[in-house]
Amino acid sequence: MNVNAKAYARSISIVGLMGVGKTTIGRRLAKRLELPFFDSDDEIEKASGRTIKGYFKDYGEAAFRSGEQRVIERLLDGSPLILSTGGGAFIPEETREILMRQSLTIWLKADFDTIMERVGRKNTRPLLDVEDPAEAMRKLMDIRYPIYATAHITVSASIGTHHQTVDRVMESIQEFYDKESRS
Repeated sequence: MNVNAKAYARSISIVGLMGVGKTTIGRRLAKRLELPFFDSDDEIEKASGRTIKGYFKDYGEAAFRSGEQRVIERLLDGSPLILSTGGGAFIPEETREILMRQSLTIWLKADFDTIMERVGRKNTRPLLDVEDPAEAMRKLMDIRYPIYATAHITVSASIGTHHQTVDRVMESIQEFYDKESRS
């Protein structure tokens, strides 16, 4: 079974914590599969005219999640594409159901140290704009990892290059479709 041919029949959504590499891996995967790429955070910023951090500050997380759900639903209601989601997009049940129903979901999973090293490069993470970002990240991992684990596929993003991670994603997609075709 050819991953490329199968991928065209279904969108692929990348989920996981902030800093895990969803956007970078998503862009590279889209290029390999010759599919359009969208980042839900970028689309929210375009639609709202403000940064994610600014949106959180001005309207709060609940309003942000509601807008995020509408953007994701719109993006997935069409031709196949690769979608990189925000770190919390997969957490609300309604948004998660849309992602699971309308796309193949891939959880990019990384360990605590890897994520903290990566998120430390930018100060654009509203949920880490607190006194103890490491403790906030631990709490997010405790809450979100069991939910992310419900994604169709899990791929490690802790080790190796971006190229190697995309290779692991491609292999996992192939295995998923092979298993699905045997069912």
